[in-house]
Amino acid sequence: MHQRLSAEQLATGSILVALAVMTLKVAAWMMTGSVALLSDALESLVNIGGAVMAWFAVRYAQRPPDAGHPYGHHKAEYFSAVIEGILIVIAALVILHEAISALTRAGDPAWGAAGMLVNALAMLVNLAWARVLLRAGTRLKSPALSAGGRHLMSDVWTSAGVLAGLVLALVTGWAVLDPLLALLVGVNILREGWLVIAASVNGLMDTAAPAEERQKIEEVIQRMAAGALQVHGLRTRRAGRALFIEFHMVVDGAMTVRASHGICDMIEIALKDALPEAQVVIHVEPEHKLEPAGIEPR
Repeated sequence: MHQRLSAEQLATGSILVALAVMTLKVAAWMMTGSVALLSDALESLVNIGGAVMAWFAVRYAQRPPDAGHPYGHHKAEYFSAVIEGILIVIAALVILHEAISALTRAGDPAWGAAGMLVNALAMLVNLAWARVLLRAGTRLKSPALSAGGRHLMSDVWTSAGVLAGLVLALVTGWAVLDPLLALLVGVNILREGWLVIAASVNGLMDTAAPAEERQKIEEVIQRMAAGALQVHGLRTRRAGRALFIEFHMVVDGAMTVRASHGICDMIEIALKDALPEAQVVIHVEPEHKLEPAGIEPR
């Protein structure tokens, strides 16, 4: 199903899923009074904020280039992911505060199984939606959707650990496991927030295309640049879904502008067939600009 949904539809779905999951987790906390389940519910509050920001970012990133943003608005999704990472860190700090306070007042683990079953249902919903977002984020080259998917997967592992620990607390009667689990939840969420921020900031710094994409680009150029002498100075950068490709193509100085432009057209068409989101800029140069190393056309 996710292969037919657009980024905007997926972002809308994330808001609805986050609201449903938070409702389930708050219900689980109210049924048990567990500080570990409260921590899990607080993370879902961050999920809602992140999903709303992702929705706005995805819509804004889809705007076409204009006079003020000639290269498009693709990087808006990175800003959304950075803000979501900051919210995750804030939630982690709140959880750690609650857990430390609860360590001094741990009581008997008197919660029942019903609340934990509700929390388990919320975990399964998160797991299913996280897989949808991760696949769609890769397919659509969407930093906002990918960040949301990674966050939800972290939430799934957190919920699984909390439920396993609470079952252990019920079996052993060690009430202190509840706030200790909340501490572990907080540390894990803090780590996830840092990873989301780091990955998004890296995108804002004009990161080069991944190695597999660069290899594909070089193969297309080598195959389609027949008639040119050399291609060098290949540079790439990712900006959300957009992929910018720039390189120098050396041709015989006697070649006509029309002929060299025809080679450029063939390369550009082939690159866009292989990578539909590519935006290509080619600088044509005469033979005295040959470099010691470069891509040799076949």
